[in-house]
Amino acid sequence: MAFVVPAEIGHAPYAKPLLEFLANHFGRISVVAVRRKLFADLSEDCWLLYAEDHGSKAQGFNLISIESFAPTAQPPRGGAFISLAEWRTWNGRLRPFLTPSTVRSIYSDLGQGGAEAVRLGDIAKVGIGYVTGANTFFHLRPSRAHSLGIPRAFLQPTVRAGKDLPKNAVNHATLQRWYRQDEPILLLRIPKGGNLTPAVRGYLDSAAGQSARDTYKCRTRDPWYVVPHVSIPHAFLAYMSGQAVGLAANHAKCACTNSVHAIHLTGEMPMSVLKKRWASPLTRLSCEFEGHPLGGGMLKLEPTEAKRVVLSDRFLSRADAEIVRAGIDRLRSWRHCESDA
Repeated sequence: MAFVVPAEIGHAPYAKPLLEFLANHFGRISVVAVRRKLFADLSEDCWLLYAEDHGSKAQGFNLISIESFAPTAQPPRGGAFISLAEWRTWNGRLRPFLTPSTVRSIYSDLGQGGAEAVRLGDIAKVGIGYVTGANTFFHLRPSRAHSLGIPRAFLQPTVRAGKDLPKNAVNHATLQRWYRQDEPILLLRIPKGGNLTPAVRGYLDSAAGQSARDTYKCRTRDPWYVVPHVSIPHAFLAYMSGQAVGLAANHAKCACTNSVHAIHLTGEMPMSVLKKRWASPLTRLSCEFEGHPLGGGMLKLEPTEAKRVVLSDRFLSRADAEIVRAGIDRLRSWRHCESDA
């Protein structure tokens, strides 16, 4: 049996039960990882899946990584054999095995326990921000809010998207810049049961308000204009990144939409330590291992993946640091992103 399959077979949650099933029904399973796109016009990367000896059971998988595809009379042989037990220790993912064993060994040693193996989920709650159901209506530019006469008490500064995140922190200067640029950063935040001013009620009853209340999210909540799950996190995490995954402290007490991950520290680690560890090469490597390619060179971190990211302050020898950097570069190259190192 042979298929062209999405490269997601190397990391997607559905890949684990699929490969487990194949291992129970075929004696030999080969996955050919192709770095260059098989189909240049598609954003989706594709790999090859080959299974033989139906009716037997496989003890693992053969992963053959090649630069580009060329037709052959026989399926490729060789590559690295990955036992089922080893594959399971990597959360049922084949993607980590695109890196040399030296890279995986350093990372595996890192996760054995102790203070240097703390994961983000151990010291923080990671979740998505709020969903308005009608972003254009609920997010106002400062000039628009002023012209409508909406009181400041009903306006919550917010982060709309990961691309808006500064490198280190969202602070007063960040907000002032957004105000000067008249960005739509003010969320219309109305508390449930709160009294509405004439200006707010007039905006809700406007043509834009009539249109917004008919959207799915708005019409299924009561009252429609109260946006739920608005919180002020300690930090923001970009969940789609080109190179390094950005983490920005929230010094300006902003909220955030579901386009950004909200990080709520639970008290085990101060923000200063989190920021320091987030910048370490081992943490950047962890983001590559725990996250997954999205296409177009992007790396995506779902909340469950972000929780698994290791926050390390381990000192690396020069040799180990080179190995880690090479591992980061390797995984970035497979998602078609140039290194920033």
